[in-house]
Amino acid sequence: MFAALSVLVGVMIPTIAQANTAGSLRIVVDGIRQQQGQVCVSLFAGSQGFPDRGDRAVRAQCVPAGKRTALTFRNVAFGNYAIAVYHDRNGNGKLDRNFLGIPTEGFGFSRNPVIRTGAPRFGEAAVFVAGTETIAQIQLQYF
Repeated sequence: MFAALSVLVGVMIPTIAQANTAGSLRIVVDGIRQQQGQVCVSLFAGSQGFPDRGDRAVRAQCVPAGKRTALTFRNVAFGNYAIAVYHDRNGNGKLDRNFLGIPTEGFGFSRNPVIRTGAPRFGEAAVFVAGTETIAQIQLQYF
């Protein structure tokens, strides 16, 4: 009996621990000026590639633009992440910029840092994902 109970507990404990190491990250994007094109979201687990190297993101997704747009990444391992968002108004798959390199489409970051002369560093935009659901609200900025 004790041996059977030990085996059962040995099987259950890793399952319970594993179930508590990931959650959902819901991203709500506000301030979209025009409801055309798409809103693209990239999730970064570290400073490598943040914020403009989407190929380095651990997750990325584009959804149709609405007045308020939301999407959820499920099964995100607990930890620190930074989120970069842009409003791809013309649907070309990239954040358009003018000849000076200034974005001509809306953009934003988790924790809504003040943007002056450049993109924030990872630590300025990092949010901690823990629990069943973490919500990040991002306000788009336009220049």
